[in-house]
Amino acid sequence: MRRGKPRRVRFIPGLKTQGSHVPGYFGSTSWVPIRRKVDPRIKQVFPKVNLTYYHHPTLPPGTETGIKMLLDGQISFVLSSRPIKKSEFQEADDRRFKLKQVQVASDAIAIAVHPDLTIKGLTTEQLKAIYTGKITNWRQVGGPNLKITPYSRPNESGTTEFFRKTILVGDDFSQKVSFIPTTTQAVRKVAETKGAIYYASAPEIVDQCKVKPLPLRISKTDSFITPYKPPLIPTENCPQQGRNQLNSEAFKTKTYPITRRLFVIIKQDGQGDERAGEAYVKLLLTDEGQKLIEEAGYIPRR
Repeated sequence: MRRGKPRRVRFIPGLKTQGSHVPGYFGSTSWVPIRRKVDPRIKQVFPKVNLTYYHHPTLPPGTETGIKMLLDGQISFVLSSRPIKKSEFQEADDRRFKLKQVQVASDAIAIAVHPDLTIKGLTTEQLKAIYTGKITNWRQVGGPNLKITPYSRPNESGTTEFFRKTILVGDDFSQKVSFIPTTTQAVRKVAETKGAIYYASAPEIVDQCKVKPLPLRISKTDSFITPYKPPLIPTENCPQQGRNQLNSEAFKTKTYPITRRLFVIIKQDGQGDERAGEAYVKLLLTDEGQKLIEEAGYIPRR
C-alpha cells in the first residue's frame, strides 16, 4: 500500500477459517445497521471466509446473551453495546482465559413515541421518572391526558443495561414497563399505542416512518436537542419527502444527552477465536471500516 493512501479492507490476518474452526459471532441488536454495511464487504473482499452470525436457541438477542455464548465457547467474539462487567471478567478468569474489549464506534439512544403525541420533549430526569413509575401520565410532562405505556428490550440487552445504569442510575424498572424481544416489535407497538414510549439505538429509531423521535435535554433550563437533523419530517410525509436523518454532529459533540460506546469483545485464548476477533477489530478500524460505520449512522472512533 502506498504511503498517503487511505487504509482499505484488503487482507486481514486471522479473518479466515482456521482448519475446522469457523469464526462465529453474536451480540447487540444495536449493531444490526453496522453488520448490514460491513458483512457484505467482508464477503466481497474475502469470498472464502466463512464467518457465521449465530443465534442462541432460547435466549433473546443482546449483549448479555452474546457474552454468555462467548464464555461458553459457542462463538469467537461479541458485538457489544456496553463494557464488560466485573463478573464477566471474573468468569473468564475462572475458565482460564481473558476478555478484551475494543471500542470501534459510538452511538446515541433515541426515544420513540407515537406520532400523534403532542409534547416538546423530555428531560433525562423525566425519562427516568417514566421508567421507574413515578410519572404515569403524559399530562405530568406537558402532554395530553393520556396514560404512558413504557416499553423496553429485555434485561439481556446491552442497551437496557446501559439505560438502567445511565438513566435509571441503578433504580429498578417499574412493573408497568413491558419488555419486548426486539426493536422491530417494539416500534410496531409504539406505532399502535398512542401513549407508548420506547428507547433504542438512534440509527434504529430516527429514520422510522411510523414513530416520532423525541427531543431531549438534561434539565428544564437547557435547550432541547433533537436526535434528528431539524426540521422533523412528519410521519405522514415519510418516506415521500424523505426520512429523518441522524443528528450526527450533536452525537459527536455530546450535546445530545445520551451517547455511548460500542465494543468488540474478544476471547484471549491464543487460538482461532482470538485471531478472528482481532481480525474483525482491525477491519473495523481501517479507514474503510470506519467509513462504513459512519454510513450506518454511527460515530466512528477516529
